[in-house]
Amino acid sequence: MELVNELMNDTKAEFEDQANKAFDKLIDNQMWIDLGQGAIKIVAILLITYIALKLGRTAIRNVFRVRSKAPLKFSQRREATLLKLLENVLAYVVYFISLMTILSTIGIDIKGLIAGAGIVGLAIGFGAQNLVRDIITGFFIIFEDQFSVGDYVRIGSAEGNVEEIGLRTTKIKSWTGELHIFPNGNITEVTNYSIHNSIAVVDVSIAYEENIEEAEQVIQDLLITLPQKYEDLVNPPELLGVQTLGASDVVIRIVAETVPMRHWYIARMIRKDVKLILDKHGIEIPFPRMVMYSRTEENEALPVNEKKREFEQ
Repeated sequence: MELVNELMNDTKAEFEDQANKAFDKLIDNQMWIDLGQGAIKIVAILLITYIALKLGRTAIRNVFRVRSKAPLKFSQRREATLLKLLENVLAYVVYFISLMTILSTIGIDIKGLIAGAGIVGLAIGFGAQNLVRDIITGFFIIFEDQFSVGDYVRIGSAEGNVEEIGLRTTKIKSWTGELHIFPNGNITEVTNYSIHNSIAVVDVSIAYEENIEEAEQVIQDLLITLPQKYEDLVNPPELLGVQTLGASDVVIRIVAETVPMRHWYIARMIRKDVKLILDKHGIEIPFPRMVMYSRTEENEALPVNEKKREFEQ
């Protein structure tokens, strides 16, 4: 019993000693001054980080704005890509410096941390081959200008506009709104639709009863006037002639060279204008037809009997 009382007294004394030390720290003015100074420094660092990012991004945009007036110019696609990439690199650098400064402010030895991170990073690097491959591939995508922000591309089964090109990933947004994210190292084949001019292909059906030469002349007279109507046309559309002879129609093909990625719009407009001009001249665009033959039993039996006699002979 005496042993238990002695242990309880020792525990009580130790608890009171720790409570007194904690209370002394709470009422220590110097601790609160140091804590307040640290908090002010952290807030100041975050504020400086925000300002540095704003100023850095503004400076980068101004450099590209001035660069656009120089005699030797980049394409708009390439400028948008480099602008986005430099802004991302700036953010990474500023955030890293800010984090290191905050850690130093709260009393963490960043020299030892950086040295340890270097050793750990070396060890991780051997196992991060995919990450290194993504970064190297991203660098060559940008350096070789394979595609840029705003281009319409197809990568694998995904097709859409390039939203962002980073050192590690590429983001593509399809026309239905899905965002596809590809590691750069997995991009092995790219189809870029935005570099060269596009071709619009329009097939027009004419009824067999109509005068094909007259229809072609009417369409040709229309096509000559279209470049003044649509700025996306590079040259006047070309009437190639009769493409196929269908079951109930003659198909005439029209091709038109347009600026990149405007061939779908131009094809729709050409179809509309051709329909209106054919209606104006009374030229019929056919609809599917079915021809039915009605024969009597006597007429059906006659060929059979004749064939039977020929077989018997």
